[in-house]
Amino acid sequence: MRVLITGATGLIGSHVTRLCHEKGIDVHYLTTSRSKIEKKENYKGFYWNPKEKEIDLDSIKDVDAVINLVGASIAERWTKDYKREIIESRTETARLLFDTLSQNDHSIEQFISASAIGVYPSSLEKLYFEEDDGVDDSFVGKVVVKWESAINNFQDIGIDVTKIRIGLVLAPHGGLLKKLKDPVNFNVGAPLGSGQQWQSWIHIEDLAHIFVHTLEKELSGTYNAVAPNPVTNKELVKCVAKHMGKSVWLPNVPAFVLKTVLGEMSTIVLSSQLVSNKKIESTGYVFKYTHLSKALEDLL
Repeated sequence: MRVLITGATGLIGSHVTRLCHEKGIDVHYLTTSRSKIEKKENYKGFYWNPKEKEIDLDSIKDVDAVINLVGASIAERWTKDYKREIIESRTETARLLFDTLSQNDHSIEQFISASAIGVYPSSLEKLYFEEDDGVDDSFVGKVVVKWESAINNFQDIGIDVTKIRIGLVLAPHGGLLKKLKDPVNFNVGAPLGSGQQWQSWIHIEDLAHIFVHTLEKELSGTYNAVAPNPVTNKELVKCVAKHMGKSVWLPNVPAFVLKTVLGEMSTIVLSSQLVSNKKIESTGYVFKYTHLSKALEDLL
């Protein structure tokens, strides 16, 4: 099997790539930097420039599936220009891939794309399933709608589409955990806002395995990628501090302070999504990290 991965050198992509190689799956990857192009037997890079609608057609040669992980980080301050970049880095890349596959011969049968649980409306009580069609009234909600709409287009050319709605990713380097570790390390960690908002998290290893699981099982449709036992923000901060041998003694950081410091981006840490993973489990996927404590024990 051979897959084409976008965002292959990123936090999630690097783990997915490593897992593919462990399973004997060859990887083609797209990069906007010619200096990052490698040509190994099972790992080959190809140049693309979505803004200029350029792509090396050899990238899709003898490829069975696409794993789409490209997209500008949302963990940056949301200026007007950066908001545009967040959206276009997802929609323009999808459009270029769609046009490329529409206009050229290929053997791709499946398109697996990252998405986000941020599409679900913030709630302290409701448990969300993939079938829920509500959309959060925030920038993140709007991003996911545009993102998934661009991905759904691949169905029009006979390609099976799989959307993986990702929760808060816990990884040893980068992602949410690094942002939590820094203040906790100096004994200034504190719950954010009320601290009662739900954090549906996932260990990076389980996330990578879910992408490969959907590939191997040829799954289509939408799947939530979150661990079985979500926690509140207060529980998350306290658990991180415990595993780091630190204490959490400061009062909660008020929502208005977060909004002042982070601006509109504060919705990321203040929103609450309690999300079910029963659908992916029903396909036979077994989580390695089901409880936060065990995940942090591995990561910290």
